[in-house]
Amino acid sequence: MNRRTFLQTSLAGLPVAGLATLGNAAPSAGDGPRGNPIALSTYSLWRFRNDDLRDLHRCIDIASDYGFDGVELLLYQFEQSDLLSNAYLQSLKRHAFRLGLPLCAMSTHQGFVSPDRDKRQRNVDLTIGQIELCARLGIPTMRVNTGRWGTSDSFDELMANKGIEPPLDGYTEEDAFPWVIEAFEKCLPAAEKHGVVLGLENHWGLGLTARGVLRIVQAIDSPWMRVTLDTGNFLERRYEQLEELAPHAYFVQAKTYYGGGQWYTLDMDYPRIAQMLRAHDYRGWVSLEFEGMEDYRTAIPKSLALLRSAFTKRN
Repeated sequence: MNRRTFLQTSLAGLPVAGLATLGNAAPSAGDGPRGNPIALSTYSLWRFRNDDLRDLHRCIDIASDYGFDGVELLLYQFEQSDLLSNAYLQSLKRHAFRLGLPLCAMSTHQGFVSPDRDKRQRNVDLTIGQIELCARLGIPTMRVNTGRWGTSDSFDELMANKGIEPPLDGYTEEDAFPWVIEAFEKCLPAAEKHGVVLGLENHWGLGLTARGVLRIVQAIDSPWMRVTLDTGNFLERRYEQLEELAPHAYFVQAKTYYGGGQWYTLDMDYPRIAQMLRAHDYRGWVSLEFEGMEDYRTAIPKSLALLRSAFTKRN
């Protein structure tokens, strides 16, 4: 029996009403774009300082208990021994699946803003290894950064200067853009091979502005290099810059600041941001990055309710 005969025989047994449904695929009253799924970034719990919340299995449990739809992992949260243990990595995937939570993304760090070609190549190799790690965990997208000049004495100083820092002596940002573009282009074959989309975040360094992010992403011009849009990293012209990135967003990180932020506090208009993203047909994940000082046990449920309300389906 060939394929055509099989299909004709199979369809012949369907009632006429069933054939009409197959042919027209008319939507029911409840159909239409759904709301965005909401993930919990494990960064919201650990925050580089809460050692009792570093354990990723525990973070996945908390995400499940509070009612999130998925989990975004922060790579820095892994112990070095964990990264070398395939048994540990697969236990995370198993644990999340048992709780019905996809591991939807991973946030990583790398740095290509350096005139040292060998240093940039080491970071390319590092990023390729991170892509391979995502593939082993079944994670489909990975947050990446440009890196920064490193001329600030501390991260606190960088934040005090609104993310702006001077280039190394003798160089300008115009020198750095080709370095970053070339480095990401070297990572793309691994991204495509393993099915992991790189999402360049509007972060610090050359990603400080929407214009900087888009200059890199558009120069690379690949479906495997898109944008991770962070709602809290624009300190100037916030909504205008978010609007510039919205058409290119592949993943969204949403900041909240209950109890006041560690470096700054932003009053985020999430209904406005959600409407902005819907206007560009964004249907993907929104991941909570809680950066406030309130106890996570009260702040994270409030944050989830806020995001659910804003990103629920609208007709």
